[in-house]
Amino acid sequence: MQFATSILAVSAALATIVSAGSVHFVNQDSTTRTLVFTPTSGCAEIASLTVSGDSTANQTFPTGWIGNWYSVSDGADNTSGMLGEVCFDSWGGMTYFDVSAIVNPNDVNGVKEMFPLNTGIPLSGCQTFPCDNAYNLPDDVQTQATDSDELVCLIGNLATSKRETRAKVGKEFVTGGGSA
Repeated sequence: MQFATSILAVSAALATIVSAGSVHFVNQDSTTRTLVFTPTSGCAEIASLTVSGDSTANQTFPTGWIGNWYSVSDGADNTSGMLGEVCFDSWGGMTYFDVSAIVNPNDVNGVKEMFPLNTGIPLSGCQTFPCDNAYNLPDDVQTQATDSDELVCLIGNLATSKRETRAKVGKEFVTGGGSA
């Protein structure tokens, strides 16, 4: 009996590790941003996460974590903006998520889109707000569901014209001063 109890305890611990959710944050522009996490009552606190401009950062969440986050641009006031909202390991083992503009629909620099890492669909949010693919009013029906426990959250702004697009290679390669 002791052995069976030990096996069950180990299995439960491994299931917790395997099913922990994660979000891969992708900063789409050169502004450094800090993500501020707010758990639902009873869920673990998550420390703020800083994502440098034009880079990515990953955050792992405890099993069953429910809550949201918003981003604060470097040098800006810490004010709630567009929210990324998630409920990991919920009904049917699914992950539920959405982007919400309800708290601050005027945030044009924060959370933009969320989607499962390996499929890219379903998608919540958009690059330009307001849009029909995010919560704009409390009675909107915009929650998305996936069997994946890995999500992507895009933050910041995409360049909108070729003039705004930064070079992907150093100047020396363009001018012939470097070697490949």
